[in-house]
Amino acid sequence: MTPFTELAQNAAVGRRTAVAAAGGALLVSTFGGALVAQAAPVETGHAKMNSVDLNALATQAREALSNAPVVSVAPDAELNVEKSAVSVVSAAENEDYQAELAEAEAEEAAEAAAAEAAEAAEAAASTVSTASSVDVPASAIGNSVISIASRYIGVPYVSGGSSPSGMDCSGFTKYVFAQLGINLPHSSSAQAGYGTQVPASEAQPGDLMWTPGHVSIYAGGNTMIDASKPGTVVDFRTIWQSNPTFIRLG
Repeated sequence: MTPFTELAQNAAVGRRTAVAAAGGALLVSTFGGALVAQAAPVETGHAKMNSVDLNALATQAREALSNAPVVSVAPDAELNVEKSAVSVVSAAENEDYQAELAEAEAEEAAEAAAAEAAEAAEAAASTVSTASSVDVPASAIGNSVISIASRYIGVPYVSGGSSPSGMDCSGFTKYVFAQLGINLPHSSSAQAGYGTQVPASEAQPGDLMWTPGHVSIYAGGNTMIDASKPGTVVDFRTIWQSNPTFIRLG
């Protein structure tokens, strides 16, 4: 059967127009009624799903755009923004902040003073217990006069001196007892007239120990602490006087 004969048989279904080329050439048909032809391949798998999804998304987008309300703004419309004044108080004028700052500074100063006092006390105790020139009696440890006097171990002897930069014998005793509220003159002979003399058997650490031309502080046992003579420093020493006078102050 020729291609033309087959087409003629199919044409009985309804009106048709056919253009044919013999010998297996391309055949194009248009039908006004039912179409009898081989169906086009159907997409399957991911290709089909992607096509459906994209079509649905496009349809929804067109519907949303067509249904969206139209907002119009008049050309002469004005935008009113509420303004409020902002006040700034400097740290120097902020009373609450300044009060807190002053309190913090006071606490810091108190802590520093306490730490300094503790360090000084520890250094004094350490100095007394580790004196190199003589063995300091245990009775001197903790004595307030000896504790203060021991802070100045190593201060050089300076004639007429009465400060940590340099001291002579009476300048040393004057400086030490002044810290206990006892004012002495800067003279060894004048200091002998202060306080109450006590026998050597009753002498205690912290008593003045006087001999003509020299004054020191008794440290207990056979020891004293003093500013001895030029070329030396304040230190604990063995008592060298044969018959010193012991004077109790306060």
